[in-house]
Amino acid sequence: MKLHRNARTCPKSRRLLAERVLEDDWSLTNAAEAAGVSERTAAKWVARFQAEGEAGLEDRCSAPKRIPHRTSAERVAAIEALRRLRLSAAEIAEALEMALSTVSLWLKRIGLGKRSRLDPPEPPNRYERRHPGELVHVDVKKLGRFGIPGKRAVGDRHASRGFGWECVHVMVDDCSRLAYAEVLPDERGLTAVGFLRRGLEWFARLGVQVQRVMTDNGSPYVSTAHAAACRELGLRHLRTRPYRPRTNGKAERFIQTLQREWAYGRVYASSAERTAALLPFLSHYNFKRRHGSLGHQTPATRLNNLVGNYS
Repeated sequence: MKLHRNARTCPKSRRLLAERVLEDDWSLTNAAEAAGVSERTAAKWVARFQAEGEAGLEDRCSAPKRIPHRTSAERVAAIEALRRLRLSAAEIAEALEMALSTVSLWLKRIGLGKRSRLDPPEPPNRYERRHPGELVHVDVKKLGRFGIPGKRAVGDRHASRGFGWECVHVMVDDCSRLAYAEVLPDERGLTAVGFLRRGLEWFARLGVQVQRVMTDNGSPYVSTAHAAACRELGLRHLRTRPYRPRTNGKAERFIQTLQREWAYGRVYASSAERTAALLPFLSHYNFKRRHGSLGHQTPATRLNNLVGNYS
């Protein structure tokens, strides 16, 4: 049973109230005062207990038994049928001569408030390479640059305006989830190439030879400079399908962790201080933090021959 959030009594106290009146010869006024309710409420529970016993002391649904102007089931079925023909809520309201608010309400109730719900959900496509270095995921995320604590720290949305942007580039190994990241001033092709080279060097120091790199179709990754660098480094460059960020999901998921635990995980006095905290965070992430998709082991445990250190 679910009690009303503002209820002064529960079934046990209601039974006590009724028994005091019916068995102990308490007056209704005294019993109501002891229970902290009005005489009218006390009389209601006594009457229900007399008529129905224990069952009468339960809360009842307050919804009306009959709603004369409720939208009929036939109308709701018509709304759903027209929605499945990919009509908008406004078009359905016009076709059925109904209020737009009513149509929108029912579309939301039947789970078709968004047109994307008309298509069956795309099944998850989970995959994992067998060996470290077979594939690394690369992506970039813009972060606001600031010279003083901004909105997240002091609540003033104008405090950190005018400082521009900086970009955190990330590289995540598909098998081990080992991650490398740098904060760079932009996301141009040459900047992405420099990050790619340094990332491969970092993985090489850990004994990982990268064979393939996956990116989205952003401008730094479709540039001539990036294509030339991949050929020079002997990398096979894979791109995600347009509008399918889930294909590069391991990088996207790492960026979420990076934002939650590093970028916005504490209050920084400036973006320079935040950048300085990136290296210690990555060291913790790779060698100490347990990863749910790895059986609660650290990414470094997936390396067969771990050599060197993070720096």
